[in-house]
Amino acid sequence: MTRDYRQLTDSELIVLLKTQDRLAFAEIYDRYSMLVYFKVDQMLRDEPISKDIVQDLFTTIWEKAQNIKEDANLGGYLFIAARNRVLKTIQKGKTSSDFLNELAKYSSSVSYETIEKIDENELMVLVQHEISLLSPRMKEIFQLSRIEDLSHKEIAEKLGISEATVRKQIQYALRKLREQLGKHSALGILLLALFRPH
Repeated sequence: MTRDYRQLTDSELIVLLKTQDRLAFAEIYDRYSMLVYFKVDQMLRDEPISKDIVQDLFTTIWEKAQNIKEDANLGGYLFIAARNRVLKTIQKGKTSSDFLNELAKYSSSVSYETIEKIDENELMVLVQHEISLLSPRMKEIFQLSRIEDLSHKEIAEKLGISEATVRKQIQYALRKLREQLGKHSALGILLLALFRPH
């Protein structure tokens, strides 16, 4: 019988990842890549660099799976690793330093202990639920941008609308998500940083 990786816990996926199970890695990527990208992109506001950071992070996860504890909070682990890469990127001057104050504020308000309390499944359910409540056109634009990684120009051409409309729709979607997700205590602390509008 074919194993349904979507039903596995994070701990079970980590065990399989350590055996170089590509399907386990794919499931981890599907669960967390979008959320990690949100976090990185909303701090750096630089899509190419943010994408590079996320790609590098997941490449490292694959190559150094043995370093991950089987009982680790995978969501917390990935968020901390992503934050560290953002810090290094800024320190190396690869992106604007305008966000240092914001990053410092984020770093001081979101500790590892706080992140460890976050239930990753709850996080996914909340995000997906709030995205589903967006208007059809706004949801389509948001998903093309944040999930399919299309540029504003590509989305505008695909949907036959202006880039300005795409930009406004994404900003409004992020604002709505930030407002709704920010109501959830510990999740709110993290998500207020994740969903900062451009």
